Amino acid sequence: MNTFKRHIISYLEDWKTRKDHKPLIIRGARQVGKTTLVDQFSQTFTYRIMLNLEKSDDKRYFKDFNDVHTLTESLFLRNNLSMNDMGQTLLFIDEIQESPEAINILRYFYEEIPALYVIAAGSLLEFAMRETEHFPVGRVEFLYLHPLNFLEYLEAKGLNELLVKIHKIPASESAHQHLLEEFNRFVIIGGMPEVIKHYLNDGNLTNLPRVYESIWSTYQYDIEKYASNNSEKHILKHIMETAHLYLDERIKFQNFGGSNYRSREVGEAMRHLDTARVIRLIYPTTVITAPIIIDKKKFPRMQFLDTGIVNYTLGIQADMLKLGDLGDTYRGSVIPHMITQELLSMNTINDIKPCFWVREKSQSSAEVDLLIQYKSMLLPIEIKSGPTGTLKSLHQFIDACDHPYAIRLYAGKFSIDEHSTPAGTPYFLMNLPYYCATKLNEYIEYFVNHKS
Repeated sequence: MNTFKRHIISYLEDWKTRKDHKPLIIRGARQVGKTTLVDQFSQTFTYRIMLNLEKSDDKRYFKDFNDVHTLTESLFLRNNLSMNDMGQTLLFIDEIQESPEAINILRYFYEEIPALYVIAAGSLLEFAMRETEHFPVGRVEFLYLHPLNFLEYLEAKGLNELLVKIHKIPASESAHQHLLEEFNRFVIIGGMPEVIKHYLNDGNLTNLPRVYESIWSTYQYDIEKYASNNSEKHILKHIMETAHLYLDERIKFQNFGGSNYRSREVGEAMRHLDTARVIRLIYPTTVITAPIIIDKKKFPRMQFLDTGIVNYTLGIQADMLKLGDLGDTYRGSVIPHMITQELLSMNTINDIKPCFWVREKSQSSAEVDLLIQYKSMLLPIEIKSGPTGTLKSLHQFIDACDHPYAIRLYAGKFSIDEHSTPAGTPYFLMNLPYYCATKLNEYIEYFVNHKS
């Protein structure tokens, strides 16, 4: 079985070295690799106690014992361990959403048994957290896991020389075409661990549809379990069946997907999907100076868990194989979707979503694909395959803001150019290859330092 090195492992290693480590909850959607990650990390401990609360024998411990000391002693006895081994032992509680008692008792591990290392994980954990009466706020830590990003994909393929090249700022020009070709393939298949595992085993895309179907069917089944009534179940089902068709536009809740559902009903269902991390609602901002303040009164964009699943549900993967620049795929929406997925993948210690910028006036509107805060500046980012002359919205942002920095992600090579907007405002444009999205923060620092 393929195991992938995830960048989040460095955060786990840091957590292990800290004397004041709190119980750690790893949050993320189903099938993004949480269990595999912890199983891999557990090998660094002398002793391991691995529980899966979908198994009744494991779950019963949290029903039978409400005292953390008795619970721990029982678990150590079951695993033939001495309580003296506490500081060398990892307790992993998987599928913790199945037991409110297990969630509640996490706080007492921190307060009363601080020497024991405790990690918990679960699918749709956010729903269970919301329904737990005494969630241990302040007594646990969180890490967030996402599908594999491009850097993790390169490492999974064993392309170590390309990894060396991409980590150089700016990336080596000699590796550009190779990196772009690998990124295109990554965009087509996506970052779900099970998909990548099957792809690496035989290198054949034709065997992947059944894997996508299995993953997507599981999500549909899981989500319906959390519907409070049949009406909500039908709305969730409708959204899951139609949402991918609206990848290229901002959405309205009212009558979504050609339905008769009301705004309030669709909005509530969408927020459930956002909580489950299957579909994320990405809202815009209208500000041009820090801090970023999103506007939830405006229409959002949708971000799916994984671009590969979207491509599968749209039925476009075969056509994508024929394209040199995927920037025009599905009305130009697939690459921006993957870039946003890449940025989300780097949010390991927080759950902050990217946002985009809009200026809406009665005569005209402008929309910039992404807005990133760097120190006190907000930098506009467009994701385009065309020439700089098409950057109309970006120019409007530059005319209004108080700095000269803008970024374009595209299929070409790295460069920094000097331009002026049609209104005559001078600015610097960093042209960045698509595959550098996970390195965006480092490139921004390089960009500003070299042009300040």
